[in-house]
Amino acid sequence: MKYCIIKIYLFLITAVTVSSCVSIKPTADKSFINAPNVYLTSNDSTKNIAGIKADLFFEDAKLISLIDTGIANNIDLQAAFQNIELAKANVRFAKGLLLPTVSAGVNAGVQKFGDYTMDGAGNKGTEIYNGKDIPKHLPDFSVGFISSWELDVWKKLKNKKQAALSRYLSSEEGKNWVQTNLITEIAGNYYELLSLDNETEIIKENIALQEKALSVVKIQKEADRSTELAIKQFEAQILNAKAAAKELQQSIVLVESNINLLLGRYPQPVERSKLNDNTFLLAKINTGIPSQLLQNRPDIRQAELELAAAKLDVKAARKSFYPTVNLSAGIAVNAFDPSLLLKPQSFAYGIFGGLLAPIFNRSAIEAEYLSANAMQKQMLLNYQKSILNGFYEVYTGQKQIENLVSISSIKNEEVTALEKAIQAATLLYKASRADYLEVLFAQQRLLETRLTVNQLIKNQLLSTVNIYKAVGGGWR
Repeated sequence: MKYCIIKIYLFLITAVTVSSCVSIKPTADKSFINAPNVYLTSNDSTKNIAGIKADLFFEDAKLISLIDTGIANNIDLQAAFQNIELAKANVRFAKGLLLPTVSAGVNAGVQKFGDYTMDGAGNKGTEIYNGKDIPKHLPDFSVGFISSWELDVWKKLKNKKQAALSRYLSSEEGKNWVQTNLITEIAGNYYELLSLDNETEIIKENIALQEKALSVVKIQKEADRSTELAIKQFEAQILNAKAAAKELQQSIVLVESNINLLLGRYPQPVERSKLNDNTFLLAKINTGIPSQLLQNRPDIRQAELELAAAKLDVKAARKSFYPTVNLSAGIAVNAFDPSLLLKPQSFAYGIFGGLLAPIFNRSAIEAEYLSANAMQKQMLLNYQKSILNGFYEVYTGQKQIENLVSISSIKNEEVTALEKAIQAATLLYKASRADYLEVLFAQQRLLETRLTVNQLIKNQLLSTVNIYKAVGGGWR
């Protein structure tokens, strides 16, 4: 008998040892993408606009008011806050796994043993209390506490807690990224709205210019120096401009609706300033160096924390191959009669320890480990991708602004030239030395060029806002 017990113990020890030592080796991480030291543009320096708060970066008080309203009411941002609360609850749950569980219980029941069983036969004629024999139907009452505790010998539970903490910090960064995107969208739509207002003013000024030219053509016709065709051409051009102004009003309604939706409110007029120039924003462009993206961009920080959590998940899954050590204990008062529960003789306790090692469910543990390892690789690739995307967003944004500034300078000179051309064409037309089509063509060219300049200013503002987002600004 002793020999059989010894063999059983040897088998269990061997199983535990094999289970602990034979496990899948972790996959080594591949090297990260190393970002260049600079963006390869003329604007490279350690100065960075990412640390400037939105209310200091944007100098338009009405825009800042809209941003504040959006941060307070935006539905997506509120949902991001709930993600943080969810992650915080998961951290508390993971911390709880490290502590013993204690449960209080009150139990009552009755039991009858078969007469031809060891318990049933042994209970016959056996005194239980003060000359009373054990009843055939034996009641059982107990009040006490039960505790269980998995000892974290291999730090598996600690890894799970650290993974939950990384995901909590990741949810914070996710909220920051939602806020950065929200500010970018509000500012982008705001400048789109200002551009539409400015475009409307340009068209109205052009209509006034065309009506003035039309009055000249009508005077020339009365003097038999022009024709009805010229009058109709100018009238058609004025009507076309008025139709364009009406279309702009619909575009303004749509952009205002976008802003109100971002602000979490129902349709209403959006208070705004006028689009004067873009120098106040362009003067602030300092994008820093690529390595600063790792500290400033919430999406990159989020990806890094998700990667850290995935690594900890792999460690925890790998340690599932190791045996677990469990302790359990109980303390209670237990009797067949409730009136006896307060007597010292009813006091009962027990303490147990166990070592459990996975043997036949190894394939399920391997599957969990492989799944965690695949997730780690996915998070690594996501981290690399976020760094690469961040670099290119800053780089292309800088190049775009440089080109837009150059084009705007040329187009502004073109506007000046066309304004002089219209004046010259009008004077020549009055002197019958130029055709009305020349006046008409010059006016159309001026309108198109002024609208192009307006579009360039808007694009510069939008590019500046996008760079502010690309370097990780707006969430502080």
